[in-house]
Amino acid sequence: MRINCPICGDRDRREFYYLGASDYLNRPAEGDLDAIHKYLHIRENPAGVTKDLWHHEAGCSSWLVVERNVSTHEILGVELASEVAK
Repeated sequence: MRINCPICGDRDRREFYYLGASDYLNRPAEGDLDAIHKYLHIRENPAGVTKDLWHHEAGCSSWLVVERNVSTHEILGVELASEVAK
């Protein structure tokens, strides 16, 4: 699988560290224990298109949101996480 880093260009996935779903960018309010529990522990595991966080560990050190089809490993889009979180 190849990921097209917006800064470094087309790279092998072994240069990246996978964190998980891009939902991690949307933290719940402090003090809402139920929302925090769901945020940390309750995750979907869909087949098909997902948006995930990847860290370009062996490159520019950027965090990326990668939209991909987990069934086919096709990369549909890549954005800097800092741009998505705005």
